[in-house]
Formats: sequence, structure tokens, C-alpha cells
Amino acid sequence: IFLHTPGFSLALDQSNSFHSKRAEDLKRDILKQAAGLGKELPTVLLIHQIDRHEGAWTILPLMKDFSLTYGRNSSWIFFCEEDTRIQVVKLLETLRRFDKSKEWFLGKALYDEESTIIHHYAFAENPTVFKFPDFAAGWALSIPLVNKLAKKLKSEPLKSDFTIDLKHEIALYIWQKGEGPHLTPVPEFCTDDVNSYKVDHCATTFSNFLPLCGEPVKKEDVFVAVKTCQKFHDDRIPVVKQTWEREAALIEYYSDYADISIPTIDLGIPNTDRGHCGKTFAILERFLNHTSPRTPWLVVVDDDTLISIIRLRKLLSCYDPNEPVFLGERYGYGLGTGGYSYITGGGGMVFSRAAVQKLLASKCRCYSMDAPDDMVLGMCFSGLGIPITHSPLFHQARPMDYPKDYLSHQIPVSFHKHWNIDPVKVYFTWLAPNTEESHNGRKVGYNREDL
Repeated sequence: IFLHTPGFSLALDQSNSFHSKRAEDLKRDILKQAAGLGKELPTVLLIHQIDRHEGAWTILPLMKDFSLTYGRNSSWIFFCEEDTRIQVVKLLETLRRFDKSKEWFLGKALYDEESTIIHHYAFAENPTVFKFPDFAAGWALSIPLVNKLAKKLKSEPLKSDFTIDLKHEIALYIWQKGEGPHLTPVPEFCTDDVNSYKVDHCATTFSNFLPLCGEPVKKEDVFVAVKTCQKFHDDRIPVVKQTWEREAALIEYYSDYADISIPTIDLGIPNTDRGHCGKTFAILERFLNHTSPRTPWLVVVDDDTLISIIRLRKLLSCYDPNEPVFLGERYGYGLGTGGYSYITGGGGMVFSRAAVQKLLASKCRCYSMDAPDDMVLGMCFSGLGIPITHSPLFHQARPMDYPKDYLSHQIPVSFHKHWNIDPVKVYFTWLAPNTEESHNGRKVGYNREDL
């Protein structure tokens, strides 16, 4: 992949201390392998170190810099995640199969089985025709394509307001309504576990289904706040009670009506049809002022969020609650024009107490009670210089809204929405404790097909 002949490598990562350490480890591993080849070393860039620009994680805004810096003396840019594992020799062999003077977009191909809301129902006639890369396997652009994209971005700035599923949106941008290259599937870009018997031919593998750093955080260290309203007490709350409520030691339901049978707490904030900013900020105030200061983590979920608290406790073992952590599935708004990233609410928003303290000590508040809470929080944290922390294990949509191949290298933490599904069945299939860690040849006690 490497500088001069033939390119350079780029690792995707985040600035949170847990993630930046993993990215540094990956960088060291790539450079160590490359040093053994006796050729010039690659340039390995970590995104949070390249650019303090809020939207650097969306990749396209970086194309002009890539073209300027590497456009003359490199052949490939290879992108990967911090948990991607790379066999440098095999990766070089794989890239040599492709003519570096042509425009190539290479990756492990994903596609939608049916058109989906997270892709704005693109290719509704036949969604399987459009392929986009699984970032976990790594993906590559030839320098001629990087130069072409940089030129296009110079003359036509990015238009999209929202960044929802980056891998799909990048593929759409490169495809240019059929005038640019399609993704070329590369079988050597893999997401199988590094220890799997299947990986002999692979140039890349994937190393982490669900991070765990020591012991899971204690049950009592996670406070769960469920946002609901009276009209959903009878249909959504029973689903929570039948599924994941028993996993939570500390849980409260916040509504516009106090119902002792649940029980719900009326925060004195009327229900709104649009955003729930007023309600969410009231929950944050309550967490800070009315729960034990020794409870380090707050999770805010909707009443139609399905979540595994047990898996969340494992994931949280990797984060320092003394840091301001704001964790979940990352979306972006207006990133081409100085916007901000935010954690999308339906998949669950996780806050360290330190993050809540910093937020409420600032003057940043809702511009209206029915503003979208997740977006306002993103704006506030961005203004405070607190980066949000993305995890692909949180999901704003239902399992069938994601490619099966994409979910196959995850142990998911959450899904969202009850539309056209049996939410109890989805929970017990995807998230219940007995569906835990079913990878690497270990027993799978359930069937995920069609869910």
C-alpha cells in the first residue's frame, strides 16, 4: 500500500483514549511488518491526528489534502478501522492485481436485501444492485480516483445535510449516478476473526466483536433512563418489561403522566410530537442531582429501544468514566459546512457522569422544548470541544435494516423501532444473554435469518 511504491495506509480511529491507543497499536503493527520487507515504510495516518475538523471521520473532506500531499508519489490509499488486522505482504499482493493508473474503488461488498430508511430507500426497485464497502475489512482507492474526487469536491462542495451511514454515502458519491466506478469486490478483504480457519487467503481480518477490558462494569454502575409518554404505556413498556428490564439494576421510566403500575415519573415536561430536548435535559439534571454520585454511567433510551445491558457493561469496561464520554451510534449534521457530529438517540445514548457535569455546567441548552435532543446534545458537546465516541454496536434501526454480512462480525448492543417486527422475538434472537458470543465456531443457539 505504501508511499512512493505503491501508496500509503490510513487507519480510521477516534480521539477517545481507549480508541486512540488501539489505533496506535495497529499503526505499530503495520510499520513493524513493513520494516521486515526492506522497502520504504508506509505512511500510516490516524484521522484524529490529521485534522481537528469535526467532519474528518466522513473521509471525503480530506480528499483534497490527500491529493495534494500524496497525489504524485503514491499509488493507493487504504482505509481501515482500529480493529482491522492487516497482513501487509498479502495486501500488497492483492493490490498488485489492479492497474494503479486506473480509477479503482476496492472493498468487501455489502448490499441491502430490501430498501431501507437508513439509506433513504435508495435503489428501491432492486437494492441488491448497489454495493458498498464493509469498513471493518478495509477498503482502498487508487490515487487517480483520489485525484478525481478531490477535483470534483473543489468545484462542487458536498451537499448532504446528514451523514447517517457513511459507507453507503461514500459509495454513492464515488458512483456519481453511474458515471464513476462501482465498488469492485475483493475476496481477500475479510471480516472473519483472525483465528478462524477461513482466513488463509485473507489480506485483512477483523479482531473484535465486542470489546471487553478486564471485568464488565458493575450492574449498579449503570443508571438507565427510559423516555416514554402516556400513549405508549400500554404497548411499548410491556416489551421492555418482557425483555431487557431485568438486566438493569437502576432503571426509571420518564413520562408525561405518572402511572404507578409501571411506575413512571412525570418530569413536568409535556409530551411533544417532535424532538424531546426538554425531557432529556430534565433527565440529565435528575441524574446529576438525584442519583448517587458514585453511579458513573447514564444510559438514555427510547421506549422502543431494544438493548443488552450485559453487553453494554462489557463495552463500558473499556472507557474511563472520569473522562467526559458520550457514546453511541454517530451521525453527522452539516459536516461539510462546519456542522457537528451527534449520537443518534434511538440506539441509546451513553454518558459518563463527567460528561453530564461538563454539559450542565455550560450554558448550552435546548433552543426549544421540542428540539431534537440528540442533535442539540451533539451541538453542545461540539461547542465544549468534547468529541463524541462512536460504536457500531448501537443501531438506530432494526436488524433487517442492515446487511446480514455486516451484522455477522458484531455482537450488537442495541436495535431500535418496533415497526413490522415482533420486538420480543428480535430481542431474544439478537440481544438476550443466551445469544451471547456466538462466534468463532462456538455454539449458536438461535437463528437470525429473516430477523
